[in-house]
Amino acid sequence: MAFDGTWKVDRSENYDKFMEKMGINIMKRRLAARDNLELTITQEGNKFTVKESSTFRTIETVFELGVTFNYRLADGTELSVDNGNKLTAVQEITDGEMVLTYAYEGVEAKRIFKKE
Repeated sequence: MAFDGTWKVDRSENYDKFMEKMGINIMKRRLAARDNLELTITQEGNKFTVKESSTFRTIETVFELGVTFNYRLADGTELSVDNGNKLTAVQEITDGEMVLTYAYEGVEAKRIFKKE
């Protein structure tokens, strides 16, 4: 339940290189760097609902721990398992901040959020 609440992006580490590796063009990467992302997370058992609000979009994703699900990036690109590459995303609470760590094809990035 530590994830419950609203989280605002505070800073990012290596996010541009990560997006570049994902094939996102430079214009979209520049926009994403200033997206003012806010996540509202609710948890019921193993089921999570994440509402993402940014300058560019608002979406809601529902998923269950351990169950594969589809997800769309801010530019509309749908992530799926059909290209054989593996994207890993790990969320954890560290020193009162939520750290979202992404890894894709040897490139790692972090987005750090503060609770509102």
